[in-house]
Amino acid sequence: MSSQQIVPARLENARAALAARDYRRVHQLCTEALLRQPQTADAFFLLAMLAADHHNYAKALEVIDRALAIAPQRAEYLAHKGRFLLAVSRPREALEAALAGVDTEVDSALTWDTLGVVLTRAGAHREAIAPFQRAVAADPDKAAYRYNLGAALQFAGDFAGAEAAYRAALAIEPQMASAWSALAQVRKAPFDEAQCVQLTQALNAGKPDADAELHLCHALAKQREDEGRYAESFALLSRGKARKRGQLDYQINRDLALFEAAQESASQLATRDWRGCDSAEPIFIVGMPRTGTTLVERILSSHPQVYAAGELSHFSLALKRLSATPGAHVLDPDTLRAAAGVDPAQLGQAYVSSTRPRTGHTPRFIDKMPLNFFYAGIIRRALPKAKIICLRRNPLDTILSNYRQLFATGFSYYNYAYDLLDCARYWQSFDQLMEHWSKLLGDAFLEVHYEQVVADLEGQARRLLAHCELPWDRTCLNFHNNASPVATASSVQVRQPIYTAAVERWRRYADQLAPVVALLNLENRS
Repeated sequence: MSSQQIVPARLENARAALAARDYRRVHQLCTEALLRQPQTADAFFLLAMLAADHHNYAKALEVIDRALAIAPQRAEYLAHKGRFLLAVSRPREALEAALAGVDTEVDSALTWDTLGVVLTRAGAHREAIAPFQRAVAADPDKAAYRYNLGAALQFAGDFAGAEAAYRAALAIEPQMASAWSALAQVRKAPFDEAQCVQLTQALNAGKPDADAELHLCHALAKQREDEGRYAESFALLSRGKARKRGQLDYQINRDLALFEAAQESASQLATRDWRGCDSAEPIFIVGMPRTGTTLVERILSSHPQVYAAGELSHFSLALKRLSATPGAHVLDPDTLRAAAGVDPAQLGQAYVSSTRPRTGHTPRFIDKMPLNFFYAGIIRRALPKAKIICLRRNPLDTILSNYRQLFATGFSYYNYAYDLLDCARYWQSFDQLMEHWSKLLGDAFLEVHYEQVVADLEGQARRLLAHCELPWDRTCLNFHNNASPVATASSVQVRQPIYTAAVERWRRYADQLAPVVALLNLENRS
């Protein structure tokens, strides 16, 4: 047999071996192919996939670039390069790779879906819709493709389309627990009685794993809350969260150590007279999740001079790289403490540059990563002209809303939300740190209360714009008409005009929250 016959056969077998996780066989077959034909792009690609399967993404990028040097227009290569870049926290380059892939000839549903996933994770939610639609068209029987399309449509504000996609996913794969919980979010009380029975049976007779049980419990809890059956709703939340928390190696003291380190970083930074980056573009909206951060983002980003860049991890990544602290976590006590040794101008410039090309086309952009509240003092040093807005909310509503939320199970920074009293302890430390920032940062740090925004939209909108040194614009009052994507838990709510239903929601769960009131002595604050 000639090399023209042998090499394709080797590569076909290597793909099968990769699917079977026979990694030694993959390496052997690709090496044999490259010995016969050194410019075999697919062999390099499969070796890159092999490295990625072993979480060696730096090596995967090195090898896939060799494949792309031979075949620069292969969409499959570009899609997975984007995936690898996300894994090493390089979202800007991941976005560029995925956009390049979309512009090439895509030959498989999986590649379309991978491109859509990379675009979504890089923050380009609207751009991800078309690749997901192409994936569904190419393989309409794949439930995961329908689910991904539903999520992209939900973020873009097409709730009817999202509901249809989630229901289509469930028609194909009724046991897809994540689709049940997603469907519960896009419409009030979306399940009929037969579906409620189906969910109950899946919980009580189906023996789901902990993640599936978590999603199913959240789905049915949302339905029961929409029906006004609050005690049942809370019991379902407690059931799903308790089992999942039992699987986690989580201790609240780890989070409390972050708050302590943040205060220490402020003390160190306050003694140094450094000049940071001169950019006035960033507006940081921070706070605990579910406290109105997305609402304020929508109000401000309705202004023609402001762009909503989403929840960016860029500042924490820039600090981690420049501080060169060890450890896999980006946000950790050592990195917060090491900030005092980082050049603030370099940090600020690295952050702003990392947000390109999505930012830079308007005078201001919003970074709505809630956890940036840990970095408020560091942000002030690195970007002295940036604006920081911190959302506050009634403590019981804050604690309840965090407990009610189904956060991404792979994002460990919100693991406190699996236990009600952990939520309370986390809020307590947050409250203390925000008091510290308010005293230390002065006018650079604006506290905004969710209840005041709801009660006086125009007054608070004017206050927000004045803080950001932006001229008044009445379009900010029509934030619900803002067409930009929303990739947060508030994606449905902020498409509606202002409403008060979420104010003092905690009263519906007063009995269940009694331990929180006792722990934090909140009787006089509630």
